[in-house]
Amino acid sequence: MANEMTTVDALQSLKPNAEWVLRGDTLEWLDKKQTEPTADALKAEVTRLQGVYDGKAYQRKRATAYAEIKEQLDQLYHDMTAGKLDATGEWHKSIKAVKDANPKP
Repeated sequence: MANEMTTVDALQSLKPNAEWVLRGDTLEWLDKKQTEPTADALKAEVTRLQGVYDGKAYQRKRATAYAEIKEQLDQLYHDMTAGKLDATGEWHKSIKAVKDANPKP
């Protein structure tokens, strides 16, 4: 996996702003206000976070495939000038191409 979720990610998600130290696989809980999560809770959160990340792969692919905003605005300007603010306009066609190439799961 390109971006694998870790125990650190799970700790930050489950116990924001908690004080702890992780040395290898050994967690030292320093926080006096929040309780330490169980190993099972951490494992489940890593799995949940990984699922969320993996489920948004299409969004990351789309983000890099879209033209720059200034180019999109230029396309919109030309489409407006040509009276093509519908599916026949260049802006719509370019956005649709990216969405079609990177569909939602």
